[in-house]
Amino acid sequence: QVQLVESGGGLVQPGGSLRLSCAASGNLVSISIMSWYRQTVGKPRELVASISRVPEINYADFVKGRFIVSRDADDKAVNLQMNSLHFEDTGVYTCHVETYGKMHYWGQGTQVTVSS
Repeated sequence: QVQLVESGGGLVQPGGSLRLSCAASGNLVSISIMSWYRQTVGKPRELVASISRVPEINYADFVKGRFIVSRDADDKAVNLQMNSLHFEDTGVYTCHVETYGKMHYWGQGTQVTVSS
């Protein structure tokens, strides 16, 4: 099993930056892909960014050029640097991992609020 704990959310003004971190523990060698999802008001949960071991990195179109996902070499953390934040980025950001055995684990989520 893998346990995930997010940190780094909070309140930021439009145009500002936040860095989210997700600490992973447990069976780290089983982790294949580490991702960030978010749920904003009125929308279903959506993928923000993912990073594999290769690493192959994917970003949602709405964050390209603004967010950067990174993964610690020992898989103990996946991070999301969020720059040029918009009001529409407000939501709950949740860490996710998929293992080589196709198991899925989720963190509890962290609130990001972009407001002036």
